[in-house]
Amino acid sequence: MSIITKDLDKAIQVLNQNDVVAIPTETVYGLAANAFDEDAVKKIFEIKNRPFFNPLIVHIKSKAYLEQVAQNIPDQAYQLIDVFWPGPLTLILEKQAHIPDLVTAGKNTVAVRMPNHLFTLELLSKLDFPLAAPSANPFKGISSTTAAHVYTYFKHSLNCILDGGSCQKGLESTIIGFDGDTPILYRHGAVAIEDIEDVIGPVKTITKEEHSPVAPGMLLKHYSPKTKLILVDDLAEAVAQHRHLKIAVLAFFPNGNASHAHYHYLSEIDSLDQAASNLYQKLHELDTLKLDLIIAQKFPNIGLGKTINDRLTRASAQ
Repeated sequence: MSIITKDLDKAIQVLNQNDVVAIPTETVYGLAANAFDEDAVKKIFEIKNRPFFNPLIVHIKSKAYLEQVAQNIPDQAYQLIDVFWPGPLTLILEKQAHIPDLVTAGKNTVAVRMPNHLFTLELLSKLDFPLAAPSANPFKGISSTTAAHVYTYFKHSLNCILDGGSCQKGLESTIIGFDGDTPILYRHGAVAIEDIEDVIGPVKTITKEEHSPVAPGMLLKHYSPKTKLILVDDLAEAVAQHRHLKIAVLAFFPNGNASHAHYHYLSEIDSLDQAASNLYQKLHELDTLKLDLIIAQKFPNIGLGKTINDRLTRASAQ
């Protein structure tokens, strides 16, 4: 039976035994293991039922530790690190040779970030290795933003869930890589692309790859509830079209036009930050209601609205 705990020593013990621990971050919870140990990393893939062609993110304890996992780091990466680390930004960089191929899906690049969660940074500071950690959910499922979500998914396959409360950001990290001097967005995330471009200029976008993704989160279907979900521009039209079904409507914020009981809002104050933070929590809630359909509203395609639209698009993919 899985154990939810705040005991860092318990988590350290499990990790030092080359087992998997669920950890909190500011983005979502992760399934973590020693990134230097291939056998430990393999357990993550088995628990998640994750395909081996999908690389993992390595979480490090400090900016200074970066060169332990990556090399030939471009200047633009350091510019981003100075602004966004610790925080929800992952960088795709040339890996050090000792990073197992299982972590990187056989590629010569590694995804790496420094999380901004005091509990997990303290954990990392007490370990002799970084942590490979994808999101703590079954492959293609809704990401976990509380320890309770992780428990629901993995109560029979984990024996340590480190409880760090609800995740502040509630969405995965933004992922940026580099092709020579060209920065590339591989995944929209909790840092808006506009904020990235304010630091390093224009960024090319490549966010879909089904067969050999460079980064996590690039598959067409991902972050999906078990309940069918559709993403629409016109909520009223979609509700009328599906009025014979048991539905829930997932909308941005109350705007005075919809007061029906089946409307659920991600923000009460017209805030994309708040909506992003609440997205997965609300999807978890709706997925327990035995609905026929979730109808989601497209968000303004700016800032974190782009990230929310990305997640809802993947959640609605058939």
